Amino acid sequence: MFYGLSKFFKRILPKQLFYRSLIIVASPIIIMQLTISIVFFDSLWIKTNKGMTKALVNEISTFVEVYNNEKYDKQETTNLFSLYQDLNIEFIQDEKFNYNFDERWFSPIDRTLRRELKLRFGSEEFWFNTTSYKELIDLRIKHESGYFKFLVPRDRVTSSSARIFALWITLPAILVIFIAILFLKNQTRPITKLAEASERFGRGENVEEYSPSGALEIRKAGLEFERMRKRILRHLNQRSEMLSGISHDLRTPLTRIKLQLAFIKDKEITKKLSNDVDEMEKMLNEYLQFSKSSFTEKNENFNLSALIEETVRKHENQNIIINQEKDVYFNGKKNLIKRCLNNLIDNATNFGNKINVQQKKVKKNILISVEDNGPGISESEYENVLKPFYKIDKSRNQTKSSVGLGLSIASDIIRSHGGNIELGKSELGGLKIKIVLPV
Repeated sequence: MFYGLSKFFKRILPKQLFYRSLIIVASPIIIMQLTISIVFFDSLWIKTNKGMTKALVNEISTFVEVYNNEKYDKQETTNLFSLYQDLNIEFIQDEKFNYNFDERWFSPIDRTLRRELKLRFGSEEFWFNTTSYKELIDLRIKHESGYFKFLVPRDRVTSSSARIFALWITLPAILVIFIAILFLKNQTRPITKLAEASERFGRGENVEEYSPSGALEIRKAGLEFERMRKRILRHLNQRSEMLSGISHDLRTPLTRIKLQLAFIKDKEITKKLSNDVDEMEKMLNEYLQFSKSSFTEKNENFNLSALIEETVRKHENQNIIINQEKDVYFNGKKNLIKRCLNNLIDNATNFGNKINVQQKKVKKNILISVEDNGPGISESEYENVLKPFYKIDKSRNQTKSSVGLGLSIASDIIRSHGGNIELGKSELGGLKIKIVLPV
């Protein structure tokens, strides 16, 4: 039961820290104001209203008793009560007195007035209306062949201090909540900035030096993020420089080997050695491609549909079918996305003779899929083939020069853009690679 309630509250509560903090600050203030208001209206305002209403009904009852006494002049009695009791009194001849009126049960004034009049005059001897006039109450009492019409000032049955009290408890609460909103906004802004910087850095964008601000804990988190960012950049630069140096060192002996091969007279041996050298060069290029840092390229807004069409056209393969939406734009690193598409299409053309490339935009995501009719990959190998230098010893491992970096590079590029890459079974019978990119 409590677990269900916990899930329910988690579902309805806001997800952002600012609004959760605002609820924590504002809820006690609102509850306190409601409690004070209920106590005030119950113990003070309603009791005061009841006493004032009772006094008014007693005055009206006294007037009716004096009016019925033959010792006193009726007109003079009416004038005296109108003058000294602040009652506008008029007797109206009307034998068909209508007792029906709108019973406003939600109004404390109406409830109290109705209760006191019933106690004094009975259930069918009166009529009143508290809404016809802004400052007056229209009250009528049955008398012989007509009725008395009393126009009573509203402040005779209600206290004006209630409005002032309501104003004084409402305005400070609103002011306190407004100050809390400003304070919480300033406290959550550094967290939002840190989250945005982390998101940009995770997508591979160039993030300038982050300046921590806010509370001590937030500053500490910001400083640790900045140190982590610098360590990662330093590691990537060191890796790139190291492999660039290895590339330079290895290309020199490979060039010498190529020159020596030109002087060998045995063509069969020359051909075998040349193939080995070409394979080594291809492997070396793939190593460098994998190690190349994506932080050097800046994001740009480009036409993804045109890029896919251009990439497919360069393969000059009639077996590749494109099905995509036109003019879909994406903000990211264009050259890296192009390299990713090249790797996936190359992989598909190496193992299949029928390839489908699809692209469509669904809500806030762009979906790209590359399918082939090749031998495919077993489900147990889906995660492994995305790892660097992993090679399957069956079905799709048909090229000796492959070093197992094509899918790994594609996966790194997509994830650096905040997206996701999934492998699955193709409708063509081979492998299907599905890419999800956030817009």
